[in-house]
Amino acid sequence: MIRLAVVGLGKMGLSHHAMINAHPHVKVEAVCDPAGYVLDVLNKYTGVRTYTNFDAMLREVELDAVIIATPSSLHTAMVKAALDKGLHVFCEKPFCLDVRLGEVVTRLAQEKGLVNQVGYHNRFVGAFQEVKRLLDAKAIGDVTHVLAEAYGPVVLKPKGSTWRTQRSEGGGCLYDYAAHPINLVNWYFGAPQAVGGSILNRIFSKDTDDEVFGTLYFADGKSAQISVNWSDESYRKMSTKVTIWGAAGRIYADRQECQVYLRDSAHAPAGYQKGWNVRYTTDLTEPVWFYVRGEEYSAQLDYFVRFIEGKRRNDNVNSFEEALITDRVIAMMIADAQHGPSVKPDDGLPEPKRRTSWTLSLGPAKWRADVTIEFGSN
Repeated sequence: MIRLAVVGLGKMGLSHHAMINAHPHVKVEAVCDPAGYVLDVLNKYTGVRTYTNFDAMLREVELDAVIIATPSSLHTAMVKAALDKGLHVFCEKPFCLDVRLGEVVTRLAQEKGLVNQVGYHNRFVGAFQEVKRLLDAKAIGDVTHVLAEAYGPVVLKPKGSTWRTQRSEGGGCLYDYAAHPINLVNWYFGAPQAVGGSILNRIFSKDTDDEVFGTLYFADGKSAQISVNWSDESYRKMSTKVTIWGAAGRIYADRQECQVYLRDSAHAPAGYQKGWNVRYTTDLTEPVWFYVRGEEYSAQLDYFVRFIEGKRRNDNVNSFEEALITDRVIAMMIADAQHGPSVKPDDGLPEPKRRTSWTLSLGPAKWRADVTIEFGSN
């Protein structure tokens, strides 16, 4: 049995606790959170040891691994402390708000040979996994452009600030929402070489952004547009989706399905044909031992457990190193947004010509006549 502790008992922490506590290969030895009421309830009904002090828990409890689901600003220090104790670490996303500190703890995890994973659960959604399979098979040929989106009803009116809506604590829409589609793009295509046109706009929040737009540029010429808004009341809950255009077709995917249009099926996996194809997440998803919110949440924790047991190979699915790519893209977008527009009307653009003429050859060769048409004024 893997001895594990859950740190942070907010929405995600409680979800993780419910799932991992039911895992047949895990024993939850302790939980840690500053909220005494939550700890009292868990201790009363489960008997688990409870702590309000993270360092004390690490000193007093024999552990093999931890799940860290605290506010984003606390991730770096807690991850490092756990790694220093020789513990395997699952950390909720975003990984680190400071890329430089993220690089430090990533190196530490690698040096110690410890299992490390970040909670980008969309990589465990069947439809998004099918997109990866199709891209690896070159089913739509060379990819030219990507649109990655996420919308949802998180901040719908001006209200008091929480840790999630503060850039310094949670990172706002950029870190909380946009990180997901950015991470999917990074999974499919790697790290971009540049970003441009980044917009971090406030709608209701005082301290951070509520909508995020920008373009990622890749070395081979493809581009990816990011479009994210967590103040969109037209959505009942968060909706993440990706559309990918290629020379031989197009792929669209969200949590429910993967739609594929193929000009031909020469490079497509078995079962795909020319024209439209649809694969549903329910047909692409393996059953899990315990369901909370979605199979993907259980699947990612099971991946973490099996990795610790040595039953999974190290293919960097959601490792710290992979998560750092997303953190770097986010940092680039912040810098780009602060820089502002790259070209403005007064930046010395060339003046348009005041007089333009075209000479056209009209009619069949036997009767051809050249006619000059002029535009503009003298």
